[in-house]
Amino acid sequence: MPDPDDLIAKALAEAGLPTEVPGAEEDDPLARAFAAAGLKLPDTEPEPEPDPDEEVEKALADVQKRGPAVVAERAPEDDGAVEVPRWPAGTATAVGSMPGTDPREAAAIVAGELPGMPALPELPARGAGSDMIGRTGALLVDLPLELKAGRWTVASRPGKDRRRAIDVLRGDMDAFDEACDPVRPEFVKIAVAGPWTLAAAVELRTGHRVITDRGAVREFAQSLTEGLRQHVAEVAARREAAVVVQLDEPALPAVLAGTLPTPSKLGTVDAVPEPEVADLLREVVGVLTGIGSPVVVHCCAEDAPLTLLRDTGATALGIDATLPSLSGPTATVAALDAVGEVWDAGVPLLLGIVPNVDPRKPVTSRKLAERAFELADRLGFARERLAELAVPTPSCGLAGADPAWAKQALQLCREIGEGFVDPPEGDADEVDGEK
Repeated sequence: MPDPDDLIAKALAEAGLPTEVPGAEEDDPLARAFAAAGLKLPDTEPEPEPDPDEEVEKALADVQKRGPAVVAERAPEDDGAVEVPRWPAGTATAVGSMPGTDPREAAAIVAGELPGMPALPELPARGAGSDMIGRTGALLVDLPLELKAGRWTVASRPGKDRRRAIDVLRGDMDAFDEACDPVRPEFVKIAVAGPWTLAAAVELRTGHRVITDRGAVREFAQSLTEGLRQHVAEVAARREAAVVVQLDEPALPAVLAGTLPTPSKLGTVDAVPEPEVADLLREVVGVLTGIGSPVVVHCCAEDAPLTLLRDTGATALGIDATLPSLSGPTATVAALDAVGEVWDAGVPLLLGIVPNVDPRKPVTSRKLAERAFELADRLGFARERLAELAVPTPSCGLAGADPAWAKQALQLCREIGEGFVDPPEGDADEVDGEK
């Protein structure tokens, strides 16, 4: 059986995070993963749960009524369904995380470089509450989390950790609003941990992962779904824009393979069957698309289960297209077939083709776009269809990049998206121009 430490180190490396972090326990892979995201163990004292936003119900009604002009191709299953908007051809976006600790600076870069679909920045370098799990925990309804020994754990009542995460999120939203005001985007994107990654990362008070208790998994999924309904409504009301929800599922391959380590590190958590994984994702996706929000399920792991994710009803899927299995002579038939099946079904891909760290060599949008053109050529899709079937993004989050490269990476994504609308002719290996 593979060493759980090696699996987590591989996942951290694929996400652009350091595999060795000062202050992390060497024999505790989960603590190391949290430390890599910038988490610290604070002293916490319980404090009252914040009052719910009084405008949420009104805003939710507004977003249900709203309907931008461009609509997804897949028809609603019944006459009462809300139409799910589709972003314009040639749109580009970010994955989510950005370097640094200044939310206004990060928001200004994202909105300036990606005016078609700016993504609410995540700044994990700030520490607890700014990481993926902490931010998602701020949205959970009636399920407060707290940090214990570097691990997010179910709390008996709301405390400072939850309050901190909520305050940080609200500050980030205020900064995002300011940055988006000049460009007034028709689409904005938010990102949270998906239900399976959340259940894999959070521990029950017994010390076991939530994923070991199927009842708790469902409770967390329901709490997350309700929290997202409220969050989407608030963001939509603030921005008067369609809100794309990205469910980040980096742990999904480990959940399916049964390679998550137990607390003792002497064994692994049992694998979850594919139908069970798909059913829960389908329920969460269904609620969100039911209120008119496009949903992206994102997994930048080498073995992302695209076939499973394709059938969840998600509006789009997000992958790392720079992986060896998807490009060049190392591309595998299985990986290429999975992408082809997704595109055959009319499901777009958020295609991670821009390096998420500085490659330390000159790059151009035209050169980077060759990877996408090659993929379309190999699968038999006309290059012109990339404008609708692919949304260029960085290969994964930009938290590990330097600020200058983060800005350049988003600029390259925008240029690639524009290039998809009017692609060069010929085979990928014949494209040698620069933009």
